[in-house]
Amino acid sequence: MNNKTLALFTLIFFTIILSSCNNVTNYDDIAPLPPKNIKTITGDNRVDIYWDPSPSTDVAGYNVYYSYSYNGKYTLIGSTKETYFIDSEARNGNTYYYAVTAYDFNGNESQLSDDIVYDTPRPEGFNQVVFDYLQFPDQSAYNFSSFSVVPYNSQNADFFFENYNGTYYIDVWKDSDIQDMGITKDIYDVDYAPLTGWVPLVEGENIKYAEAKIGHTYVIWTWDNHYAKIRVKEITSQRMVFDWAYQLVEGNRELKRADNPTTRKETYKIVIRKR
Repeated sequence: MNNKTLALFTLIFFTIILSSCNNVTNYDDIAPLPPKNIKTITGDNRVDIYWDPSPSTDVAGYNVYYSYSYNGKYTLIGSTKETYFIDSEARNGNTYYYAVTAYDFNGNESQLSDDIVYDTPRPEGFNQVVFDYLQFPDQSAYNFSSFSVVPYNSQNADFFFENYNGTYYIDVWKDSDIQDMGITKDIYDVDYAPLTGWVPLVEGENIKYAEAKIGHTYVIWTWDNHYAKIRVKEITSQRMVFDWAYQLVEGNRELKRADNPTTRKETYKIVIRKR
């Protein structure tokens, strides 16, 4: 072997050694920081989960976990490179706690996110129709628990529609409550049922009522302590078309989103229904 060949082999050998040393030196075993500001949007048999990106620069993606309690065991439900994830396996009436981790290109995974985030999916419906109870009494009310139109004087009527000399109303019986939340762009704009501000009962009357206005969303606190919302889409002299959402869990005010449940106070209604 001549000197030129020997020098070439020596160069290759040291290049391999240096490369190996560099790989060892550059190996990353530091996990990225977890994401923050986890938020959820309550859906019908689904929960949409959003978060702010991890501040770490080497994030390859995120893992999403759920549990049935904040301090319980968290189970991986999916991974994504985006900053949102849809839990399409969530079921109405069940409460889920969510946490998100970040992982890097070397497989290092962060701790679970700290945010206290839970959600209870609930059913919803669109383009439902009820009719004026004075003209069509058997098709004038809606019962959220059965997702069905019922007569206005049914024990199961949660609200009914009224055309009173050209002014339109959404009526509830006196053991229920209603509140106009104002103009909204869709049914999802109202996150939570309010704690106060319900329409008062007029002395001597058996119903409470709010004027029905197209584009407004109304929250209803039903006689059996459930919360629902409806958004009016169309009104004629005979009928009202609306979208709705209904929380299956008694006393749970979630109608869209759960961000910081530690600040919430639940209220309950205990009523024996009378007409």
